[in-house]
Amino acid sequence: MSFNIQPYLQELTELRHQLHRRAELSGAESETARLIHDFLKETDPDEIQKGIGGHGILATYQGGDEGPHILLRCELDALPIRDEIENDYRSESEEVGHKCGHDGHMSIICGVARLLAEERPAAGAVTLLFQPAEETGQGARQVLRDEAFQALSPDFCFALHNLPGYENHQVIIRDGIFAAASVGLEARFEGKTAHSAHPEEGRSPAMAMAQLIEALSSVPQFYSSLDEPTKVTVINAVLGEYAFGTSPARATVRATLRTYDDDVLDSLRERCLAAAEGLAGTYGLAIDHTWAEPFAATVNDGGAADIVRKAARQQGFDILEKNTPFGWSEDFGLFTKEIPGAIFGLGIGREHPALHSELYDFPDELIATGTLMFMQIINEILFQG
Repeated sequence: MSFNIQPYLQELTELRHQLHRRAELSGAESETARLIHDFLKETDPDEIQKGIGGHGILATYQGGDEGPHILLRCELDALPIRDEIENDYRSESEEVGHKCGHDGHMSIICGVARLLAEERPAAGAVTLLFQPAEETGQGARQVLRDEAFQALSPDFCFALHNLPGYENHQVIIRDGIFAAASVGLEARFEGKTAHSAHPEEGRSPAMAMAQLIEALSSVPQFYSSLDEPTKVTVINAVLGEYAFGTSPARATVRATLRTYDDDVLDSLRERCLAAAEGLAGTYGLAIDHTWAEPFAATVNDGGAADIVRKAARQQGFDILEKNTPFGWSEDFGLFTKEIPGAIFGLGIGREHPALHSELYDFPDELIATGTLMFMQIINEILFQG
Protein backbone atom coordinates (compact mmCIF):
# COMPACT_ATOMS: atom_id res chain seq x y z
CA MET A 1 0.00 0.00 0.00
CA SER A 2 1.26 3.51 -0.81
CA PHE A 3 0.70 6.59 1.34
CA ASN A 4 0.52 10.09 -0.09
CA ILE A 5 1.57 12.62 2.53
CA GLN A 6 2.41 15.35 -0.01
CA PRO A 7 -0.99 17.14 0.10
CA TYR A 8 -0.55 17.72 3.84
CA LEU A 9 3.10 18.74 4.07
CA GLN A 10 2.52 22.49 3.95
CA GLU A 11 -0.12 22.22 6.68
CA LEU A 12 2.13 20.01 8.83
CA THR A 13 5.08 22.34 8.35
CA GLU A 14 3.00 25.32 9.41
CA LEU A 15 1.82 23.34 12.44
CA ARG A 16 5.40 22.59 13.44
CA HIS A 17 6.33 26.26 13.16
CA GLN A 18 3.35 27.21 15.30
CA LEU A 19 4.31 24.63 17.93
CA HIS A 20 7.91 25.83 17.83
CA ARG A 21 6.85 29.43 18.31
CA ARG A 22 4.78 28.50 21.41
CA ALA A 23 7.25 26.14 23.10
CA GLU A 24 6.27 25.14 26.64
CA LEU A 25 8.13 23.39 29.44
CA SER A 26 7.42 19.94 30.87
CA GLY A 27 4.13 19.84 32.74
CA ALA A 28 3.05 23.23 31.39
CA GLU A 29 2.11 22.22 27.84
CA SER A 30 -1.46 23.58 27.93
CA GLU A 31 -1.31 25.69 24.77
CA THR A 32 0.59 22.99 22.90
CA ALA A 33 -2.07 20.46 23.92
CA ARG A 34 -4.84 22.80 22.79
CA LEU A 35 -3.26 23.22 19.34
CA ILE A 36 -2.85 19.46 18.96
CA HIS A 37 -6.36 18.72 20.21
CA ASP A 38 -7.88 21.18 17.72
CA PHE A 39 -5.86 19.63 14.89
CA LEU A 40 -6.80 16.06 15.80
CA LYS A 41 -10.52 16.83 16.00
CA GLU A 42 -10.40 17.70 12.29
CA THR A 43 -9.20 14.15 11.54
CA ASP A 44 -12.37 12.68 13.09
CA PRO A 45 -10.87 10.05 15.42
CA ASP A 46 -13.23 7.45 16.83
CA GLU A 47 -12.24 8.63 20.31
CA ILE A 48 -10.20 11.56 21.57
CA GLN A 49 -9.27 12.12 25.21
CA LYS A 50 -7.29 14.90 26.82
CA GLY A 51 -5.78 15.50 30.25
CA ILE A 52 -3.93 12.17 30.10
CA GLY A 53 -1.15 12.10 32.70
CA GLY A 54 -1.26 15.88 32.76
CA HIS A 55 -1.72 17.59 29.39
CA GLY A 56 -1.49 14.39 27.35
CA ILE A 57 -3.83 13.50 24.49
CA LEU A 58 -5.01 10.15 23.12
CA ALA A 59 -6.64 9.84 19.70
CA THR A 60 -7.84 6.39 18.57
CA TYR A 61 -8.70 5.29 15.02
CA GLN A 62 -10.59 2.00 14.81
CA GLY A 63 -10.39 -0.55 12.03
CA GLY A 64 -13.37 -2.42 10.73
CA ASP A 65 -12.58 -5.77 12.35
CA GLU A 66 -10.91 -7.06 15.49
CA GLY A 67 -7.15 -6.97 15.43
CA PRO A 68 -3.98 -5.74 17.13
CA HIS A 69 -3.93 -2.34 18.82
CA ILE A 70 -0.92 -0.13 18.01
CA LEU A 71 0.25 2.82 20.11
CA LEU A 72 2.34 5.55 18.47
CA ARG A 73 3.86 8.05 20.88
CA CYS A 74 5.34 11.54 20.58
CA GLU A 75 6.17 14.28 23.10
CA LEU A 76 4.61 17.68 23.88
CA ASP A 77 7.31 19.44 25.88
CA ALA A 78 10.20 21.77 25.11
CA LEU A 79 13.39 22.59 27.04
CA PRO A 80 14.58 25.48 29.23
CA ILE A 81 17.05 26.49 26.51
CA ARG A 82 17.13 29.81 24.64
CA ASP A 83 16.06 29.59 21.01
CA GLU A 84 18.70 31.29 18.85
CA ILE A 85 17.51 30.31 15.38
CA GLU A 86 16.92 33.26 13.05
CA ASN A 87 13.55 32.87 11.35
CA ASP A 88 9.95 33.98 11.66
CA TYR A 89 8.89 31.08 13.92
CA ARG A 90 11.55 31.57 16.58
CA SER A 91 10.24 30.74 20.05
CA GLU A 92 8.26 33.51 21.70
CA SER A 93 8.76 31.88 25.12
CA GLU A 94 11.73 33.45 26.87
CA GLU A 95 14.47 30.90 27.60
CA VAL A 96 12.29 28.04 26.31
CA GLY A 97 12.77 26.28 22.98
CA HIS A 98 12.02 23.08 21.08
CA LYS A 99 15.67 22.06 21.14
CA CYS A 100 15.01 18.30 21.03
CA GLY A 101 12.67 18.25 18.04
CA HIS A 102 9.46 17.38 19.83
CA ASP A 103 7.69 19.89 17.58
CA GLY A 104 8.78 17.75 14.63
CA HIS A 105 7.75 14.53 16.33
CA MET A 106 4.26 15.95 16.99
CA SER A 107 3.93 17.08 13.37
CA ILE A 108 4.89 13.60 12.19
CA ILE A 109 2.20 11.96 14.32
CA CYS A 110 -0.30 14.57 13.12
CA GLY A 111 0.62 13.47 9.60
CA VAL A 112 -0.30 9.93 10.60
CA ALA A 113 -3.63 11.27 11.86
CA ARG A 114 -4.32 12.91 8.48
CA LEU A 115 -3.65 9.66 6.63
CA LEU A 116 -5.70 7.56 9.06
CA ALA A 117 -8.56 10.00 8.51
CA GLU A 118 -8.38 9.15 4.80
CA GLU A 119 -8.37 5.40 5.37
CA ARG A 120 -8.78 3.40 8.56
CA PRO A 121 -6.91 0.09 8.89
CA ALA A 122 -8.85 -2.98 7.82
CA ALA A 123 -8.66 -4.37 11.36
CA GLY A 124 -7.42 -3.47 14.80
CA ALA A 125 -6.84 0.08 16.02
CA VAL A 126 -4.22 2.81 16.17
CA THR A 127 -3.91 5.17 19.13
CA LEU A 128 -1.80 8.30 18.89
CA LEU A 129 -0.33 9.48 22.19
CA PHE A 130 0.91 13.03 22.65
CA GLN A 131 2.78 12.64 25.92
CA PRO A 132 3.62 15.40 28.40
CA ALA A 133 6.83 15.87 30.40
CA GLU A 134 9.24 13.56 28.58
CA GLU A 135 12.24 15.76 29.32
CA THR A 136 11.90 15.32 33.09
CA GLY A 137 11.29 11.57 32.95
CA GLN A 138 7.88 12.00 34.57
CA GLY A 139 5.46 11.98 31.64
CA ALA A 140 5.46 8.31 30.69
CA ARG A 141 5.02 7.31 34.32
CA GLN A 142 2.06 9.67 34.70
CA VAL A 143 0.44 8.41 31.49
CA LEU A 144 0.87 4.76 32.46
CA ARG A 145 -0.88 5.44 35.77
CA ASP A 146 -3.82 7.16 34.08
CA GLU A 147 -6.98 5.04 34.06
CA ALA A 148 -7.89 6.20 30.55
CA PHE A 149 -4.58 4.89 29.24
CA GLN A 150 -4.79 1.66 31.22
CA ALA A 151 -8.12 0.92 29.52
CA LEU A 152 -6.41 0.83 26.10
CA SER A 153 -4.23 -2.29 26.53
CA PRO A 154 -2.18 -1.81 23.32
CA ASP A 155 -0.43 -4.78 21.76
CA PHE A 156 2.49 -2.82 20.30
CA CYS A 157 4.09 0.58 20.90
CA PHE A 158 6.43 2.57 18.67
CA ALA A 159 8.23 5.90 18.80
CA LEU A 160 11.04 7.69 17.01
CA HIS A 161 13.67 10.26 17.89
CA ASN A 162 15.45 12.50 15.42
CA LEU A 163 19.25 12.20 15.49
CA PRO A 164 21.77 14.81 14.35
CA GLY A 165 25.07 13.30 13.26
CA TYR A 166 23.46 10.68 11.01
CA GLU A 167 22.57 10.76 7.34
CA ASN A 168 19.30 12.44 6.38
CA HIS A 169 16.37 9.99 6.31
CA GLN A 170 18.48 7.14 7.72
CA VAL A 171 16.68 4.78 10.13
CA ILE A 172 18.78 3.78 13.15
CA ILE A 173 17.66 0.65 15.01
CA ARG A 174 18.91 -2.07 17.36
CA ASP A 175 17.48 -4.96 19.34
CA GLY A 176 17.61 -4.83 23.12
CA ILE A 177 18.88 -1.74 24.93
CA PHE A 178 18.46 1.35 22.75
CA ALA A 179 19.06 4.15 25.28
CA ALA A 180 20.51 4.39 28.77
CA ALA A 181 18.91 4.48 32.19
CA SER A 182 19.70 7.58 34.24
CA VAL A 183 18.81 9.53 37.37
CA GLY A 184 19.87 12.79 38.99
CA LEU A 185 21.25 12.94 42.54
CA GLU A 186 21.13 16.09 44.66
CA ALA A 187 23.11 15.78 47.91
CA ARG A 188 22.77 18.60 50.44
CA PHE A 189 25.24 19.10 53.32
CA GLU A 190 24.32 21.16 56.40
CA GLY A 191 26.94 22.38 58.90
CA LYS A 192 27.27 25.51 61.00
CA THR A 193 28.19 29.05 59.96
CA ALA A 194 31.02 30.99 61.58
CA HIS A 195 33.07 34.11 60.97
CA SER A 196 35.59 33.49 58.23
CA ALA A 197 38.30 34.61 60.66
CA HIS A 198 37.30 31.72 62.96
CA PRO A 199 36.16 28.79 60.77
CA GLU A 200 37.03 26.42 63.62
CA GLU A 201 33.95 27.70 65.44
CA GLY A 202 31.66 26.41 62.70
CA ARG A 203 31.37 23.31 60.54
CA SER A 204 32.05 24.13 56.91
CA PRO A 205 30.97 21.62 54.22
CA ALA A 206 33.68 22.87 51.84
CA MET A 207 35.94 19.82 52.12
CA ALA A 208 32.99 17.40 51.98
CA MET A 209 31.73 19.07 48.81
CA ALA A 210 35.15 19.01 47.15
CA GLN A 211 35.78 15.40 48.08
CA LEU A 212 32.29 14.33 47.00
CA ILE A 213 32.87 15.80 43.55
CA GLU A 214 36.06 13.76 43.33
CA ALA A 215 34.44 10.63 44.78
CA LEU A 216 31.44 10.69 42.44
CA SER A 217 33.68 11.19 39.42
CA SER A 218 35.79 8.18 40.42
CA VAL A 219 32.89 5.75 41.08
CA PRO A 220 32.78 4.40 37.49
CA GLN A 221 36.54 3.70 37.63
CA PHE A 222 36.64 1.87 40.94
CA TYR A 223 33.19 0.37 41.48
CA SER A 224 31.98 -0.92 38.11
CA SER A 225 33.22 -3.83 36.04
CA LEU A 226 34.22 -3.75 32.38
CA ASP A 227 30.96 -5.39 31.33
CA GLU A 228 28.84 -2.90 33.31
CA PRO A 229 29.42 0.54 31.79
CA THR A 230 28.54 3.40 34.14
CA LYS A 231 28.98 7.16 34.09
CA VAL A 232 28.62 9.78 36.81
CA THR A 233 28.66 13.41 35.67
CA VAL A 234 28.79 16.19 38.26
CA ILE A 235 26.58 18.90 36.77
CA ASN A 236 26.39 21.52 39.55
CA ALA A 237 27.90 22.40 42.92
CA VAL A 238 27.09 25.31 45.25
CA LEU A 239 28.86 26.31 48.45
CA GLY A 240 27.80 29.03 50.88
CA GLU A 241 27.00 32.61 49.95
CA TYR A 242 28.77 35.60 48.39
CA ALA A 243 29.93 36.79 51.82
CA PHE A 244 33.68 37.07 52.41
CA GLY A 245 33.23 37.38 56.15
CA THR A 246 31.40 34.11 56.57
CA SER A 247 32.52 30.49 56.74
CA PRO A 248 29.67 28.56 55.06
CA ALA A 249 27.21 26.08 56.51
CA ARG A 250 25.56 24.69 53.38
CA ALA A 251 26.67 22.98 50.20
CA THR A 252 24.89 21.12 47.41
CA VAL A 253 26.31 18.73 44.83
CA ARG A 254 24.26 17.53 41.86
CA ALA A 255 25.22 14.71 39.52
CA THR A 256 23.69 12.56 36.79
CA LEU A 257 24.15 8.78 36.99
CA ARG A 258 23.93 6.67 33.80
CA THR A 259 24.06 2.99 32.95
CA TYR A 260 22.59 0.64 30.35
CA ASP A 261 20.87 -1.54 32.95
CA ASP A 262 18.25 -0.66 35.57
CA ASP A 263 19.70 -3.04 38.17
CA VAL A 264 23.19 -1.63 37.69
CA LEU A 265 21.73 1.86 38.12
CA ASP A 266 20.26 0.81 41.47
CA SER A 267 23.71 -0.32 42.63
CA LEU A 268 25.27 2.89 41.34
CA ARG A 269 22.73 4.94 43.29
CA GLU A 270 23.62 3.10 46.49
CA ARG A 271 27.35 3.60 45.94
CA CYS A 272 27.05 7.35 45.23
CA LEU A 273 24.75 7.98 48.17
CA ALA A 274 27.04 6.01 50.48
CA ALA A 275 29.96 8.22 49.43
CA ALA A 276 27.97 11.37 50.26
CA GLU A 277 26.79 10.02 53.62
CA GLY A 278 30.28 8.87 54.54
CA LEU A 279 31.73 12.34 53.92
CA ALA A 280 28.95 13.93 55.95
CA GLY A 281 29.88 11.69 58.87
CA THR A 282 33.58 12.45 58.50
CA TYR A 283 33.02 16.20 58.75
CA GLY A 284 30.16 16.19 61.26
CA LEU A 285 27.55 17.41 58.82
CA ALA A 286 23.87 16.67 58.43
CA ILE A 287 22.89 15.40 54.98
CA ASP A 288 19.77 14.85 52.96
CA HIS A 289 19.28 14.03 49.31
CA THR A 290 16.80 13.94 46.44
CA TRP A 291 16.60 11.73 43.36
CA ALA A 292 15.40 13.60 40.27
CA GLU A 293 14.37 12.90 36.66
CA PRO A 294 14.57 9.08 36.71
CA PHE A 295 14.67 7.30 33.35
CA ALA A 296 14.50 3.54 32.88
CA ALA A 297 16.63 1.94 30.18
CA THR A 298 14.78 1.87 26.87
CA VAL A 299 14.74 -1.74 25.63
CA ASN A 300 13.50 -2.67 22.16
CA ASP A 301 11.57 -5.87 21.62
CA GLY A 302 13.24 -7.88 18.85
CA GLY A 303 10.02 -8.57 16.98
CA ALA A 304 8.98 -4.92 17.08
CA ALA A 305 12.44 -3.84 15.91
CA ASP A 306 12.09 -6.24 12.96
CA ILE A 307 8.82 -4.53 12.03
CA VAL A 308 10.71 -1.21 11.98
CA ARG A 309 13.38 -2.74 9.73
CA LYS A 310 10.79 -4.13 7.34
CA ALA A 311 8.97 -0.79 7.20
CA ALA A 312 12.21 1.05 6.40
CA ARG A 313 13.03 -1.39 3.61
CA GLN A 314 9.54 -1.10 2.14
CA GLN A 315 9.88 2.71 2.09
CA GLY A 316 13.38 2.58 0.63
CA PHE A 317 15.16 4.17 3.62
CA ASP A 318 18.73 3.28 4.53
CA ILE A 319 19.00 1.25 7.76
CA LEU A 320 21.85 1.57 10.24
CA GLU A 321 22.21 -1.16 12.86
CA LYS A 322 23.53 0.55 16.02
CA ASN A 323 26.17 -1.65 17.66
CA THR A 324 25.96 0.00 21.08
CA PRO A 325 23.13 1.75 22.94
CA PHE A 326 22.84 5.52 23.06
CA GLY A 327 24.10 7.22 26.22
CA TRP A 328 21.13 9.59 26.51
CA SER A 329 17.85 8.61 28.14
CA GLU A 330 14.22 8.43 26.99
CA ASP A 331 11.18 7.72 29.14
CA PHE A 332 9.70 5.58 26.34
CA GLY A 333 11.51 2.79 28.16
CA LEU A 334 8.66 2.68 30.67
CA PHE A 335 6.27 1.80 27.84
CA THR A 336 8.49 -0.96 26.43
CA LYS A 337 8.70 -2.48 29.92
CA GLU A 338 4.96 -3.17 29.69
CA ILE A 339 4.17 -3.30 25.96
CA PRO A 340 6.19 -4.98 23.19
CA GLY A 341 7.62 -2.12 21.18
CA ALA A 342 10.56 -0.28 19.72
CA ILE A 343 11.96 3.20 19.31
CA PHE A 344 14.07 4.03 16.27
CA GLY A 345 16.28 6.93 15.32
CA LEU A 346 15.75 9.14 12.28
CA GLY A 347 18.88 10.78 10.92
CA ILE A 348 18.60 14.52 10.21
CA GLY A 349 22.07 15.28 8.82
CA ARG A 350 25.69 14.75 9.82
CA GLU A 351 26.38 18.46 10.21
CA HIS A 352 23.10 19.40 11.87
CA PRO A 353 23.38 21.26 15.24
CA ALA A 354 23.22 18.91 18.19
CA LEU A 355 20.16 18.13 20.27
CA HIS A 356 19.78 20.58 23.18
CA SER A 357 21.81 23.20 21.32
CA GLU A 358 20.53 26.80 21.10
CA LEU A 359 20.87 26.56 17.30
CA TYR A 360 19.04 23.24 16.89
CA ASP A 361 15.90 23.25 14.72
CA PHE A 362 14.00 20.19 13.44
CA PRO A 363 14.28 19.91 9.62
CA ASP A 364 10.84 20.20 7.99
CA GLU A 365 11.75 17.76 5.21
CA LEU A 366 11.90 14.94 7.78
CA ILE A 367 8.17 15.25 8.58
CA ALA A 368 7.33 13.18 5.50
CA THR A 369 9.98 10.55 6.31
CA GLY A 370 8.74 10.03 9.86
CA THR A 371 5.09 9.92 8.79
CA LEU A 372 5.78 7.33 6.09
CA MET A 373 7.75 5.18 8.52
CA PHE A 374 4.90 5.10 11.02
CA MET A 375 2.30 4.44 8.33
CA GLN A 376 4.37 1.57 6.99
CA ILE A 377 4.71 0.13 10.50
CA ILE A 378 0.92 0.29 10.81
CA ASN A 379 0.64 -1.32 7.40
CA GLU A 380 2.93 -4.20 8.36
CA ILE A 381 0.69 -5.01 11.34
CA LEU A 382 -2.86 -3.95 10.45
CA PHE A 383 -3.54 -3.16 6.83
CA GLN A 384 -4.62 -5.94 4.51
CA GLY A 385 -3.31 -5.99 0.96
